[in-house]
Amino acid sequence: MKLPAFDYAAPATLDEAFELLEQHAGDARPLAGGQSLMPVLAFRLAQPSMLVDIGRIPGLDAITIGGDGVRLGARVRWCDILEHPSLRAAHPLLVEAIGHVAHYPIRNRGTVGGSLAHADPAAEMPGIAYTCEATMVIAGRAGTRTVAARDFFTGPLETVIGPAELLVEVRLPAWPVARRWGFEEFARQRGAFALAAIAAFYDERDGVATGVHLGVIGATGVVQRLPAAESALEGRAVDAAGIAAAVAAARAEVDPPEDAEASSAYRRSLVGTMVERALAAAATRPVAA
Repeated sequence: MKLPAFDYAAPATLDEAFELLEQHAGDARPLAGGQSLMPVLAFRLAQPSMLVDIGRIPGLDAITIGGDGVRLGARVRWCDILEHPSLRAAHPLLVEAIGHVAHYPIRNRGTVGGSLAHADPAAEMPGIAYTCEATMVIAGRAGTRTVAARDFFTGPLETVIGPAELLVEVRLPAWPVARRWGFEEFARQRGAFALAAIAAFYDERDGVATGVHLGVIGATGVVQRLPAAESALEGRAVDAAGIAAAVAAARAEVDPPEDAEASSAYRRSLVGTMVERALAAAATRPVAA
């Protein structure tokens, strides 16, 4: 479809970008890789008067690995994550999930910041950020603020980013080398949006799971975790009985939307299956000592 008419600017600094966003008083949209924004424009779901291309602003494409975790600049692309020499060891769940993002051309242009700002609950990055308790760094002319992922997403395709602000970085907490994890996704074809996906991780102490995190992607209307399923497994061995308890709780606590792709009951069943597969993978995956 033909895009609507808009003006275009490519500022060289964050201050210039903030000024443009303010001048257009909520009628401007930031542009990075464009893999989420362009379809939105093509379907006339948004018709901004100005696109502010942040592609020339330095410092937004950095990947930093440190003792406090992983920091991803807003303009880091999916291919940057997949090809980074140390990121898989520093945060294997992130890299595994991003491997499921669409196809090569999209992974070559799509960005971390674009996906998080778009806040599609069927996209991998919002689900990983929420499940891993990431922190979002949002900047504007008034300064920089940090927002926990649980407070960042306010609904489908909605976040707390103000009209004259930019998401500049996401921070993922440090990942213990012995942590157990699994990521399972089901889509009708490779690269399509997931009908259901589960990101799972926990730490194992004295043979039982602690700090259980289960996040669901694609099967619910908003980004969310599965607290009942997490509680069902917390403090238990991740064996057949423990996994079955988590599966039953997960299926009971989700309320999937019904659409042309799948019925609510089918998505609910898939959530349980993905929980089962993710936890089984976590329990049997070799981990570093």
